[in-house]
Amino acid sequence: MTTAKTIFQKIADGEIPAKLIHQDELCVAFHDIAPQAPVHVLIVPRKPVPRIAESAIEDQALLGHLLLTARRLAEQLPCQRGYRLVINNGPEGGESVPHLHVHLLGGRPMHWPPG
Repeated sequence: MTTAKTIFQKIADGEIPAKLIHQDELCVAFHDIAPQAPVHVLIVPRKPVPRIAESAIEDQALLGHLLLTARRLAEQLPCQRGYRLVINNGPEGGESVPHLHVHLLGGRPMHWPPG
């Protein structure tokens, strides 16, 4: 059974254009098309992992890579006073695309609780 590619997989594969700010062998990062903060970047693994709840022990290095990539991008973007990393999981967790991704949000104060 072949699963249809998500929009994030198509971006990672270069089939759909995006405003890429980072790419390497494991992930791509690009600006969100509906930003929720002055800085809103998505860090997407090239490997199609549907969500964090479906990640496996074999994904440990990939998951760490996504977080370290987010840190490096935050250092380059106007996030010096702080930023938030978000991973949504499932419909009630705010997941809108079933492809694991990390939101990097910054450039304004982040309030708690997040919503």
